[in-house]
Amino acid sequence: MTPPDQATTDGHLWGGRLRYAQLGTGFRSGIEPVLLAASIPARERDHVLEAGTGAGAALLCLRARVPGVRAVGVEVDGVLARLAAANADANGFDDIRFIGDRIETAVLPGRFDHALANPPYHASGGTKSPVAARETAKRGSKTLIRAWIGQLSAHLRARGSLTLIVPAGTIPDCLATMTEAQSPCTGIFPLWPKAGRPAKLVLLRGIKHARTPTRLMPGLVLHQPDGSFTDAAQAILRDGASLQIDL
Repeated sequence: MTPPDQATTDGHLWGGRLRYAQLGTGFRSGIEPVLLAASIPARERDHVLEAGTGAGAALLCLRARVPGVRAVGVEVDGVLARLAAANADANGFDDIRFIGDRIETAVLPGRFDHALANPPYHASGGTKSPVAARETAKRGSKTLIRAWIGQLSAHLRARGSLTLIVPAGTIPDCLATMTEAQSPCTGIFPLWPKAGRPAKLVLLRGIKHARTPTRLMPGLVLHQPDGSFTDAAQAILRDGASLQIDL
């Protein structure tokens, strides 16, 4: 009998085009990994690394958009890592590998063309989740984010891209750490919840050994005034369109 905390629910991504099972309790994916995947400038045969891959949503979307991309996802929760592998199998993606480990200690195969992450970012002083898996997925710190950025950058090839989706309040720390890790931020891309509303989340693009200055990009408005997704957001979330975050 499957333990309650390991029971899964069947779902989908991209309006039903991708099969995607998740745990019935604990951490469940939102739109963040889909937006993150859409922003990765990968091409066929590129090697991609993701930290904190969860059940694999971002890498599934990236692989569906860019056939032939080869990816490694690192996930500390062994149950989620196995579920991510099952999700890849269910969609016929045999070129995605998942490692059950911390990004800080995982043994990784060589260098990568692109790295991505949606790091844990809930402050340590907040209310603790009663579900251990959700607590692990969401509870973060400056030290943890610095470690993730450092490890991802260290495994990039020269001129490789590092892309993060993070709360707007973490921008100063992320920018400083990206510079220290030799993948300075070249673009900040706000995700506006509605037109005229402050952005809660941003996409950050870093390039290994870049010397170009950071630019604030126009961003993407996610919702119409009535709460429905904008056409531009729907094209990404439902139809698998790419998202260009640096011009």
